[in-house]
Amino acid sequence: DKTQSLLPGKYLTKAVLERPDLDLAFVWNRTTILEPDLEDKYICHNLEDCGHYSPDLIVEVAHPVISEQYGPMFLGLADYMVGSPTALASQAVEDSLRASATTHGLYIPAGAFWGAEDILKMADRGTLKALKVTMTKHPSCFKLEEDLKAKNAQVCGNEAVTLYDGSVRGLCSLAPNNVNTMAAAAMAAHNLGFDGVQGCLISDPKLTDWHIVEVEVTGPKIAGKNFSVKTSRNNPADPGAVTGTATYSSFLSSMVRAGGHGPGVHLC
Repeated sequence: DKTQSLLPGKYLTKAVLERPDLDLAFVWNRTTILEPDLEDKYICHNLEDCGHYSPDLIVEVAHPVISEQYGPMFLGLADYMVGSPTALASQAVEDSLRASATTHGLYIPAGAFWGAEDILKMADRGTLKALKVTMTKHPSCFKLEEDLKAKNAQVCGNEAVTLYDGSVRGLCSLAPNNVNTMAAAAMAAHNLGFDGVQGCLISDPKLTDWHIVEVEVTGPKIAGKNFSVKTSRNNPADPGAVTGTATYSSFLSSMVRAGGHGPGVHLC
């Protein structure tokens, strides 16, 4: 599918232009490389000027640093959807964006995080006791930093290797391109947060066709036994693909749902 080979920003731009119910306000890119057929009127050269385009919703799919540098400004202008929620693993960034979402809303796309709404409801009631998200991918599908990068480079043969098993907060800076699903989980599970939600990365050389995301939920004890739910999502993906193909359409669905729900933090 040629559409799925596009980068997320290009995929969403193309989708907006093709939909009669959406209007494109502007596009900004970290490099000067943009679609050659994109009209000049849509190209924003300086994010400080994005308010001139009168957007209703600003969608970030560039890099976690964008939310840190521009998130509060965006929220002063429009609703804001954070496509790289690993940025929120920084407590200072999360606090800043929450504090800025007083007129417009901050939106967190669920992406590959299956069951996000149910987990949010449990967190709201205080009945969510534990949450673990495990992502298993081919070694070539990971973009990692520091020790995890070196550990993944040594994975070979047919044996799967656990690269990380610990708090999501500790993982986000080591795998910012791979664990947005986990960051979304930490935001949904707000009574646990980035420190309480557990993340596990597994590098599996045999996994050449899929990304697998498993979500394990633990609730309160009922008659002496813990309520629990476990889901497994198999997302088609070629070796070397950081994002599975189904994630693109899921992200588009999140974007369509975002906006118009008032101030505060919202899942979409």
